[in-house]
Amino acid sequence: MGNAVLDYQDGSIRSFSSMCGTVLVQARDPAKLCEELENAIDGHRYTDAWKLFEQHMGMEGFPRKSIVNMLLASFSESLDVQWLEKAYGLVERAFAESKQNLLEKETMIYLSFCLASSGMPVPSSTVLRKLVEMGEFLPVSAWSAILAHMSQMASGAYLAAELILEIGYLFQDGRVDPRKKSNRPLLAMKPNTMAFNIALAGCLLFGTARKAEQLLDMMPRVGVKADANLLIIMAHIYEKNGRREDLRKLKRHIDEAHLSDVQFRQFYNCLLTCHLKFGDLDSASHMVLEMLRKAKEARNSLSAATFVFEAVGSGNTSTRELVSEQSLSLRKSDGLENARPNTSLPVSYKEFSRDRNFLKLETEAKEILDRLLGRLQMQVELITTERGILQPTERIYVKLVKAFLEDGKTKELAEFLIKAEKEDSPVSTDDSALVHVINSCISLGWLDQAHDLLDEMRLAGVRTGSSVYSSLLKAYCKAHRAGEITSLLRDARKAGVQLDSSCYEALIQSRVLQKDNEGALHLFKEMKGAKIPRSGHLEFEILVKGCAEGGEAGLMAKLLREIKEEQRVDCGVHDWNYVIHFFSRKRLMQDAEKALKKMRSLGHAPNAQTFHSMVTGYAAIGGKYVEVTELWGEMKSFASSSSMKFDQELLDAVLYTFVRGGFFVRANEVVEMMEKGNTFIDKYKYRTLFLKYHKTLFKGKPPKVQTEAQLRRREAALTFKKWVGLF
Repeated sequence: MGNAVLDYQDGSIRSFSSMCGTVLVQARDPAKLCEELENAIDGHRYTDAWKLFEQHMGMEGFPRKSIVNMLLASFSESLDVQWLEKAYGLVERAFAESKQNLLEKETMIYLSFCLASSGMPVPSSTVLRKLVEMGEFLPVSAWSAILAHMSQMASGAYLAAELILEIGYLFQDGRVDPRKKSNRPLLAMKPNTMAFNIALAGCLLFGTARKAEQLLDMMPRVGVKADANLLIIMAHIYEKNGRREDLRKLKRHIDEAHLSDVQFRQFYNCLLTCHLKFGDLDSASHMVLEMLRKAKEARNSLSAATFVFEAVGSGNTSTRELVSEQSLSLRKSDGLENARPNTSLPVSYKEFSRDRNFLKLETEAKEILDRLLGRLQMQVELITTERGILQPTERIYVKLVKAFLEDGKTKELAEFLIKAEKEDSPVSTDDSALVHVINSCISLGWLDQAHDLLDEMRLAGVRTGSSVYSSLLKAYCKAHRAGEITSLLRDARKAGVQLDSSCYEALIQSRVLQKDNEGALHLFKEMKGAKIPRSGHLEFEILVKGCAEGGEAGLMAKLLREIKEEQRVDCGVHDWNYVIHFFSRKRLMQDAEKALKKMRSLGHAPNAQTFHSMVTGYAAIGGKYVEVTELWGEMKSFASSSSMKFDQELLDAVLYTFVRGGFFVRANEVVEMMEKGNTFIDKYKYRTLFLKYHKTLFKGKPPKVQTEAQLRRREAALTFKKWVGLF
C-alpha cells in the first residue's frame, strides 16, 4: 500500500511538474505565441489564428495593437459571416475591457464596411457609432458607402436614417465652427447630399416615409442643398405622407431644375397620386388632359418638323432634339435606364488602406444609390414617357374612373373621357375608353351608372355602336326592369342604333315572362321586318369572358380588377392627417387634439400616421408623457376594434417617448408588441438613451419597504435594462 501511495505521489508530482513547465514556458514566451499568431493571420488560417488569439487572451490578455488590427482586418477581408462575427465580438470585448485604444480607426472603418456589405447592418452601425463615441471622425465618403450597403435591407435602411440623424445632430444650427482648423476632421464627417439621398431612398423603398421626413427636416439645419435626385426623392416622401401643399411648392424647383425624363415623370406621378389620395378629381383629370394636349401638340410639331427636315435634306438634328425645343414636357434622356450594374469586386484591406481619400468607396456608394433610385423609379405606374413626352397610362384612367364612379360623378366622368378621346389618338367608336367603362359597369351590375354614362355620350353627340345598347338592354332584361328597358329602347331608336338578334331575343323573352304576348309579337315582327340575321354578335360576352379568364389585360379588365380588389379610399383621412400634422409640427397640441376629435366625429378613422403626428408632437414639447400614455391606451383599444395596424415608425416613436420619460412599464408593453410582430428595434439607441437619462436609476439595493407600485416600476426598469443589455 505504501508503494502505491508513493507511486501515486510520484505520478502526481510528475504531472504537476509537467503542467507547471508548460505554463511557465508559455508564460515566458509570449513573443513566440505572437509570432505564430502573425503567421496564421498571414496564411489566412483563420481557425488557427483564433485559437492562438484565445490562448494569448487567457495568458496575457490582448496582444499588441498591430496584431489585434491585423486579425480584425484579416477576418473582415474574408467576408465570411463566422469570422466577421468573431471580429465584431473582438471589438465588443475591447470596449468592455476599456482597451479600445488598441483599435485603429482605419481597421474599424474597414470592419464596418465589410459587415454592411455582407448583410449585417446592426453590428456595422454599432462599429460606426463606437468610432464616433471615441472621437474618431470618419470622412463622409467612407461612411456613406457603409450606409449604401446598409440601405439595401429593411433594418439597415432604418439604421441608416438613425445614423444620419445622430451624426447630423452634431452639425445642427452651426454648432461646429468651420473657421477653426481643429474642426476640420469633424467637418469631414458632415453628411452631404449623397448620404441623405441614400438614406432617404432606403426609407422609401422599405416603407418608412415618416422617418424620411425627419431627415428632410434636418437638411436645412445642417446646410445640405438639394440636387435633382433629392428633389425627386422629396416628391416621393411628400406623396407617401400626403403632403400635397409641399408637393405644389416643390413644383417651382422641379420646373427650374435640369431633370431627366424619368425624374420628371416621377414627380408628376407623385403629384397625380396625391390628387387621387385627397379625392381631388378635378385637378387629377385636368393634369391628364393637359398631358394629352401637350403630347398632341408635340406630335404635330414633330410631324411638321420632320417634313421640313426631309424637304431641306438636313440629317444632323435628331427628332428628339426637336421635340425638346418644341414642348415643355421634354427633358434630357434618362440616365438610370442605362445605368450599369455594380460589378466591383470586394475591396481588399491592402487596397482599402492605400485609398486614403476613400474614392473607391465613394464610387461604390454612387453605384448603389443609382440602383436604389432605379428601384424607386419602378414604382411609377400612372405616367410614362414617349420620346420625352409625358403620357398617362391605362392605370391612371382606371383609378380616375373608379374614383368618379364611387363619388357618383357620372356626368363629370363622361365629360373627362370624351375630352380625353378628342385629345388622344382617335379610336373606333366601340373601342373607346368610355365604352369600356360602360361595359365594366354592366359587368359589375352597376346598370344605373352605365345608363347615365350612355345618356351623357348621347347628349354630347358622341355616336356609339349597337353593342353597348344591346349589352345594357340584356342586363335590364335579366334584372326585369321594364321601365328602364322602354326608356333605353326609345333612346336607341332616336340615336338610329340597330339592335342585334340576341338583344331582340332577350327582349321578347322578357315580355313573355311578363305575360305581354302582344309586346313580344310586336318585337318579333320588328326584328323580322328589319331583316336582322339570327346569328347576332357576341362582342360583349367575349369581352367579359376574356376578362374573367385573365385574357388580354385591357382597360376593362384592369378596371374590373381595380374595383373588385382595391378597397375604397377614405380621402377625408388624408385631409385630417394633414391638419393634425400641421398643428403637431407647430407644437399646437390643443388644436391637434381638437382636430382629432373632429376627425372622429365626422366618421373618419385615425390611422398610424394620425397617431404618429400626435406622439411626435407631444414628444417635441417635452414632459407630455402622461398624454402619450393616455394616447397609447387609446391606440391599443382602437387597434383591437378596427383594422388599424401599428407600424414600425409609430411604435418606435412611442417607445422613445416612454424610455425618455422613464415610463418603463409602458415601454416594455411596446417592446413586447414590437417583438411579437417581428418589428426591428434599434437596441443601441435605447441603451444610449437609458444611460443618458436613467444611468443611476435603481442602481443600489432596493429599500426594505416598497409599495406595490414602486416594486412594479423597479421591476419594469430592471427588465428594460436587461433587455438593452446593460447587465
